[in-house]
Amino acid sequence: MRRHVPLLATAVLVVALMGPSNARAGDAHLLPDLRQAPVGCAGGQTGDPAGCTDWDVCVVADAEAPNGACGSAGEAVRLRFTTAADNVGDGPLLIYGSRARADEPTMTARQAFQSSVDGKVPGSYAEAQNPIPATLYYEPAPSHTHWHLLDFEHFQLRTPDGRVVVTDRKTGFCLGDRYPLHDALPHRPDDPGTPEGALADYLRQNRCGHHAPEALEVAEGISVGYGDDYRYTVDFQWLDLTRVRSGVYDVLNVVNGDRSLVEKSYDNNTSSVAISLQWPGGAAQPPLRITSPPVVKLLRSCPGEATCARRAAGDALLDPLPSVVAVPG
Repeated sequence: MRRHVPLLATAVLVVALMGPSNARAGDAHLLPDLRQAPVGCAGGQTGDPAGCTDWDVCVVADAEAPNGACGSAGEAVRLRFTTAADNVGDGPLLIYGSRARADEPTMTARQAFQSSVDGKVPGSYAEAQNPIPATLYYEPAPSHTHWHLLDFEHFQLRTPDGRVVVTDRKTGFCLGDRYPLHDALPHRPDDPGTPEGALADYLRQNRCGHHAPEALEVAEGISVGYGDDYRYTVDFQWLDLTRVRSGVYDVLNVVNGDRSLVEKSYDNNTSSVAISLQWPGGAAQPPLRITSPPVVKLLRSCPGEATCARRAAGDALLDPLPSVVAVPG
């Protein structure tokens, strides 16, 4: 969105365009490091993630509704949970979207990097060094009405042996500095007089072209020491349990799963929780008509790990954990 560009004018660094292989070297850039926060925890929450309560089980009357009201009976059952991604790297995650004309339905995206030589931050799409296979599109839904970056995060329900049972229907993300982290990070932008401080001030207020379907440019991202979260009450923040049989499963949450965004490390991009699901009456199979929700228990939270159910099952006899039971929304 063109009116956003001047806000970053003091942070402009004119650089030659380069591909991802150049940026990965990191010799002239301060790279971000995206950390997938524990599943079902509020953004920035500290303490034992097994006690996080930003999740529930929701029975909805309309299976096609992106965010239907929860009730006791309906067409579909959803496991809703908050997702959050932190930037614990050396530089900001900064993404610019652009399109040539307003009649083009999507924007193409580039990733920009803060210079480690003089500390400046690129201030326009043309100065962003890394073309990424991602797009931004305008979401006209009443709860959004802004530009979304696709494929930033994904979530799945898996069996303990890794078979995918359900995948998400998440539409996209508007990234900004939504909460501060408690980590001690040397490159946190605490001085508003610096280029990265000015960028952080912008990202704290970023709404991704809110009510601007005509925008030709938009910028979004996450500063060092901040994170972006989507609460479990937001559209499509759920996995559909309607046809899932009783059992133990992993809920997997991954940020930057295709590694299209250049980072300092990809080792912390995944988190998971192990859950048990039991339909009423001890039934193994879901009922044809949903008259009451299944009982879902959180068995264990595994931040930074892609599997959790195997560990929970293996440790159950030796190290039992108090289960957290979902309260229907």
